[in-house]
Amino acid sequence: MKNLSNLFMAVMVAATLSVTGCDGDSGGGDGVEDSYMDVTAVEAKVLIDDNPELIIIDVSPLWEAGHLPGAVNYPVGDGSLDDAIPMLDSMAKYLVYCHGDEPSMLGAQTLVDAGFDKVYRLEGNYSAWVDAGYDVVTEDM
Repeated sequence: MKNLSNLFMAVMVAATLSVTGCDGDSGGGDGVEDSYMDVTAVEAKVLIDDNPELIIIDVSPLWEAGHLPGAVNYPVGDGSLDDAIPMLDSMAKYLVYCHGDEPSMLGAQTLVDAGFDKVYRLEGNYSAWVDAGYDVVTEDM
């Protein structure tokens, strides 16, 4: 049953991606994909489970407060993300999140502006992930 549920979610994510495009806008525009795609926590979990090569980037300075398993930390506010971009594979898939909307949107758009075209942003950020009941990693402070 779990596999059927995962298959259903994968189909729903694929359908959403094909309808909305990278910018999350389902209509209009000039057809140029110049933004990232917002995904829910459930959709993000499916992306993670179905794409072992997915790179998860936490752009928050609150890394120790909690982060997604397998994530790397490149805070957007201190220039770490900008410094990391030349070392990242622009052809890979990325999931970006933070503990707040503005940094996660800035981080995701920064990747897009640098030529990355498979960029997803966790809508609702870290708290949406936690609220969905998914595993997190916390550092002992």
